[in-house]
Formats: sequence, structure tokens, C-alpha cells
Amino acid sequence: MPQLHEVDVPPLSVERLRPLIGDTRTDRLERVAGDTRRRLDGSTVWNVNSTATGGGVAEMLEVLVGYARGMGIDCRWLVLEGDAEFFAVTKRIHNRLHGMVGDGGDLGRPEADHVAAVSAANAPSLLERVRPGDVVVLHDPQTAGLAPWLAGSGVHVVWRSHIGVDHPNRWTEQALHLLRPALGSCDAFVFTRSSYVPPWVPPERVSIIPPSIDPLSAKNQSLDPASLPSFLDRIGLTSGPGDRATTFRRQDGSFGEVVRRAAVVAEGDPPASLDNLVVQVSRWDRLKDMAGVMTGFADHVVGGIDAHLALVGPSTEGVADDPEGAGVYAACVEAWRRLPVGARRRIRLVSLPMDDVEENAAMVNAIQRAATVVVQKSLVEGFGLTVAEGMWKGRPVVASGVGGIVDQVRPGTGVLLDDPGDLDAFGKAVADLLRDPEEIARLGANAHRLVREEYLGDKHLLRFAELLARLRPV
Repeated sequence: MPQLHEVDVPPLSVERLRPLIGDTRTDRLERVAGDTRRRLDGSTVWNVNSTATGGGVAEMLEVLVGYARGMGIDCRWLVLEGDAEFFAVTKRIHNRLHGMVGDGGDLGRPEADHVAAVSAANAPSLLERVRPGDVVVLHDPQTAGLAPWLAGSGVHVVWRSHIGVDHPNRWTEQALHLLRPALGSCDAFVFTRSSYVPPWVPPERVSIIPPSIDPLSAKNQSLDPASLPSFLDRIGLTSGPGDRATTFRRQDGSFGEVVRRAAVVAEGDPPASLDNLVVQVSRWDRLKDMAGVMTGFADHVVGGIDAHLALVGPSTEGVADDPEGAGVYAACVEAWRRLPVGARRRIRLVSLPMDDVEENAAMVNAIQRAATVVVQKSLVEGFGLTVAEGMWKGRPVVASGVGGIVDQVRPGTGVLLDDPGDLDAFGKAVADLLRDPEEIARLGANAHRLVREEYLGDKHLLRFAELLARLRPV
């Protein structure tokens, strides 16, 4: 029988953030943490999602739960189990919450019943853990069916949706119609943007909390620039000397090393170096439009500028809750094969191994830091943490002006595209930026500064503490 399993998250000290966010922000976070401990009075904050690896939600939970535990708050993370049909249906809901039809399958009574059955199978292992007064945060559509089981148990139930669209359509309404009955018993709702809030959610129950990055994680920590060629060589993107260590610091303080190679689809042998590297990092997801990135780059950069493109995603075997990943990756490979040979020599599809999640993150870090420009040409996007990650590394971003990307790529930090489907505009924007090194440096510096001010974990934790204060008034 499916049942929830707990992810073991080691505590993290907020003192590690002090050199980056300063005394004022660190001291405030510690004061609020003390207030929150007294408010909870021994109760537990539970987070429930659908995967322990792969994707921004899992990465955020690893960090935020760790910091909460480091500040003496009993915060835990559970992952539900489901079968292939459950994840196919919930991926369909995910796509339609983004306003997209996805695989075109049904979202009717049989699909709702199956999601409800999987939720019912997971519910007993949740109910045997929680106690009256606890707070349970259910993340995204996969977990919504657990909410009714918690009704009457004396816990505070929060549904957190990390996805949404600014302009709902019939697909969005269909997905919300399926979810609404289960969510009626929730005490609070968290959305990334106010435009994502359904009209039937009471405004007094809504909190707007954008996500954040951890600047000290394996994905975002500083790396010696001189070591980047060795990282790219070890990953399999280049054939350089590789004579420096490819080490990174893990969350537990120990050191790891990048030793695994990525699966790289490329024409010919790896080059000695990748100058003017353009990078998009994301899941293999239709909504990220990897094929469109390839086309725009091939048509407007290849042949005019000495540059390379790397489309980087996780090995599809390592993302448990995304059944479409393998098909999308295969379609990207076919699209790459149809490109002219000159373009294929400049474009690489990179699947990073997921055997060691922190090693995978270190690979992403090195690739983004080796980039000249980071792109995120999503067709829709709930938030897009890969944008903030690239900006933190001082890289300008060329991205679609959709969803939470608009909140991140502000004037002077990158280039926003009015139409995510306009491949000509995308390709020209990348080409123009690559021709202007001074503008790249200016935008990158501004981008880093913005993320430091707005999208690090202390701001995220403070906003969540405000929600807990509403749920557990003194």
C-alpha cells in the first residue's frame, strides 16, 4: 500500500547566511524564529510533496526545512507515493494549471477518483504522524487530495500552489474544478503571485510567498573560476586539460567531487572550450520549449557569432513525478537531429545524472557559472528558480515575460521577451547581447544584486512566519 515516507533533512545554521545578508537581516530572522518557536509551543510543521529529488520544490524544501530545524523549529518533510496513472493525471493537472492542454487526456470523474484513491492510500501514514495543533503544508496538485483527510483532526492545513497563470483559460478552470472539492477544508492558501489566486479562495486565507534560492547550496555556492574548465571536462562538455579539482561543499559541511559524466547529445568530439556559452537549465518539459530555444539559436546566432548552446536537464529516470520527461527529451533529440550540421556542432543536449542530488546541483552550478548568458524561454512559468540561480551567478538572463519570471528579470538585469513563441525575437535578443560584453557585465552585476536583496531564504522564511502567526495567534 502506498504510504508517505520522511526525508531526513539535517539542520542548517542561519549564521552561515550572515556574511551574505548582513547582521540586520540575520538578527531579524533569529528574533522571528524565537517568536515562532513560542507560538508553535512544541507543534510540528509538516511539508508534503511528491518527490524528494528533481525540481525547484524539492530543492527549496531541503533548504527551508533545514534552516527551520536549525532555528529549533520542528519542521519535517514527507513525500507521498503514487502509481504511474496517478502521476500521469497529476501532470495533466499541472499542465492545465499553467493554462496548457498537456497530453490532451481526460480530467473527469475516473481521473478524480483515481487521485482520490491514491490520496486515501497515503492518508493513514500522514494521520498517524500529525497531532492537534500541527501545521501541514501540502505542495501542489499531487497532494491536494490529502486535505479532506486532515479535516477534523485539529491540524492547520495549508495548500501551497507553486504554479499558475496570470490569465486563466478553460484548461485552468478545468484543473481547478477538479481540485476545488478537496481544497475546501484548507485553512490557508499560498500562491507565488496574486494573479494565480482562484476567485473562490477567500482573500483573508491567502498569502503571497515567492520562492527563494540558497546561495550556499551546491547549486549556488561560489566556485573558483579557474576550476570551471575542469568541471566542464569532467561533465563531458569539453575536452580541456581538466587539471584542477572539481570539489564542492555539501550541506552537511563535507566535501564532494564531481566524478560522474553527463549524457551529452552532440555532433563530433567535445571542443577544447566553449566560448560565449548560452545555457538553459530546466526539466525536460514541453512548457520550457527547449526545441524553440534550439531553433532561435540556430537561426540567429549560429553562423554570425562564435557561440555555443547547452540545454541542460536532469536524467529523466531521476524525476519520479514527471512521466512526460522521457518523451519530451526524445522529442528534443529528434529536433536536434533535424538541424543543419553547423547548428548541431554548436548545440548540446545535456542530461545530468541524478544518482547524487548534490553532485547534480554542483554540475548545474558549474555550467551556469561557465555561461555568458542564461536563457529561460518558457511558454508559461509559475516562478522559474533557474532564473534567480543564473542571476545570482552574475549572468544576464534572456527570458520570456511570463509568470514569476517578470518579477525576477527587472529593468537593468536582463531581457524580457513579450511573446515567448517569437523565436526571431528570442534569437536576436541573444545575439545582440552576445555582441555587447559591457552590457553583459552591467546586467549581470545588477542581476546578482537583485537576487541578494529579494530572493534569498531569509525573506522566504519571514513571509512563512507571518502565515504561521495568522494560523497560530498568541
